[in-house]
Amino acid sequence: MTKILMFFMCFLFLGCNSEDEKQLQAQQESTYEPVIHQFQAVWDEIVSDPLSTLPQDTISYAKLFDGAIDLISLNAKRTLNNQENIIEPFNKLAHPNGVCLSGIWKIDIPNPYSGQFKNGNESLVIARASTAMSETKRGETRAFGMAVKLFGTTNKEEILTNSTANFFVIDDLGGTDSQYYTDVALTNEPDVSFTSIVFSSLAYGLKVASAFSDADENSGIRQLYELSYLGESNSSRVITPKWIKIEAEQNQTVFGVEDFRDEFKLASNENLVFNISVSNQEIKSVKQWQKIGTITFDSSIISTTCDHRLHFHHPLWRDDLVYE
Repeated sequence: MTKILMFFMCFLFLGCNSEDEKQLQAQQESTYEPVIHQFQAVWDEIVSDPLSTLPQDTISYAKLFDGAIDLISLNAKRTLNNQENIIEPFNKLAHPNGVCLSGIWKIDIPNPYSGQFKNGNESLVIARASTAMSETKRGETRAFGMAVKLFGTTNKEEILTNSTANFFVIDDLGGTDSQYYTDVALTNEPDVSFTSIVFSSLAYGLKVASAFSDADENSGIRQLYELSYLGESNSSRVITPKWIKIEAEQNQTVFGVEDFRDEFKLASNENLVFNISVSNQEIKSVKQWQKIGTITFDSSIISTTCDHRLHFHHPLWRDDLVYE
């Protein structure tokens, strides 16, 4: 049961297009050309179609298929291979309601890790904060998630030929009764609680689990090596943390808001800071976290592109990573 939940929730950021089967199959099997990445171009797309009201999109088992077409299996493979940042409109299979954020990733504490984890590293980031399934309001059982995209530069106009580095964190696979997004800690190997939303969506979860397990392995934990290799000139000795934790700094909660997306409304002079902690070691099943930096978000937007075009690819599993 736990394995099923792991597969189910680690697939939450995937989506399904409304294209016909031949187009989807072509997406799945094609070899993608190198994509040019530019922070400003991606952010401009995200803010181009803002929404004045909060959408309340829902998920369902029926949305995993288009007639006889198994959309979820085709798109599982696409998401593992496609490194584009903005793609054709699609509906997310889970985490359908989100808010997009931009800001700076900053590492300011010495540590042994490589690439974007090195002390002194700074990078522009675009993130999408969301909740699992259809629940968005305080008082409902919600599983908070965040997908984060690093560009490896602080120059918003710089055109990059290397891929962005993406990672994914969730607070609890089954959801919790936490009142606010800023109350929880999100990790790349989240806990599992057997809540009502898990049991009410069991058929959905079984199908998602099957599709994602066919596409990749060990999906209970999402690896971080893309961050370790981005900007690293010596690829022969890259050290990657096994776990990452993202949690809001204290005293930033916006009390009284009903929908989690309202927690992220940032005025022109406001920031929202999340601490970055990493670990490679467990003692008696307790991870030994080390805080190494922060993500400071300074802009937010709820938009059609944020929910239906922004794409975060999943890194394929690797067995050759160096953990120290």
